[in-house]
Amino acid sequence: MHLEGFWEFPGGKCDAGESLTDCLVREIREELDAAIHTQHELLATEHEYPERVVELHFIECELRGEPRPLLGQEMRWVERSALRSLEFPPADDELISLLVTAS
Repeated sequence: MHLEGFWEFPGGKCDAGESLTDCLVREIREELDAAIHTQHELLATEHEYPERVVELHFIECELRGEPRPLLGQEMRWVERSALRSLEFPPADDELISLLVTAS
């Protein structure tokens, strides 16, 4: 797997013709069996890995309901100040910096 072993924020690839918000709503339901209300985009970034380039859109949202991992992944709530103690993919560095400095 491309990012096996890293912590990741929930989300995933958009289907053809799917908006970013529709994609996030679908992905949260598929991964965490929860509903969300999307708000605004916090950050858009592009990162080049040796084998691919990814375009990421981080969207603030309000969680509605209690999430539970459906795909066998570990889920953890952490304080913003503790985000740097977890290993995230390099593409998430800018978001982690944004979140840690906003705390």
